[in-house]
Amino acid sequence: MTPSAVARWACACLLLTACHRQAPPQEETPAPAPAPAASAVPAANGDSSLPAIVVLGDSLTAGLGLAQTQAYPALLQEKLTAAGYKWRVVNAGVSGDTSAAGLQRVDWAIDQGGVKVLVLELGANDGLRGLPVDEMKKNLAAIIERAQQKHVAVLLTGMEAPPNFGPEYTVSFRQVYRDLARQYKIPLVPFLLDKVAGVPNLNQGDGIHPNVDGAQIVAETVWSALRPIVDALNASAS
Repeated sequence: MTPSAVARWACACLLLTACHRQAPPQEETPAPAPAPAASAVPAANGDSSLPAIVVLGDSLTAGLGLAQTQAYPALLQEKLTAAGYKWRVVNAGVSGDTSAAGLQRVDWAIDQGGVKVLVLELGANDGLRGLPVDEMKKNLAAIIERAQQKHVAVLLTGMEAPPNFGPEYTVSFRQVYRDLARQYKIPLVPFLLDKVAGVPNLNQGDGIHPNVDGAQIVAETVWSALRPIVDALNASAS
């Protein structure tokens, strides 16, 4: 990210953080929803018996402000299908989810049958609310462990915290993802919104959530890390 993009990203985060702080207490941390119906991204053949990739995340994964077919999990499905991979993608994104809420949903998310890969996209809401970094790390670690216990490969996507909680928090927050990737020997996308964050024409009006064009870039970022995992699993299966 360029310095100007960083500044715009920081300003957007600060504004969104302020909105969280001004909201009534009961709205700041909504109660985790019961396991919602996962959104099976439309696949060319619609075959539910295909091996699945579950994307567990928050509004960035759910595609807040976009049509379901425009969210990056749907774009991952398009890439898989176009490249001839017989896989399906399940969008398990829920707007507002923190790492704690994701932990409550992970068993449901990966127990649907045929799940081979978990794309883990959580932490943005922890950072926006200034929640303890140690707790976020503990929650993400538990999600990874649950997946690995069930022989589900994990792709971790990193996020950045807003700067208003101080440089120590920001650095510690960023380091969580690197530490977890190293500890559990899993691939890491260092920053999900790389080349998108802070770029006005790639984001919606809130400056946080990617627009249609931004989602295309996010999908490409994730795809570059996801494709080798799928290739490796296909090779081992054959």
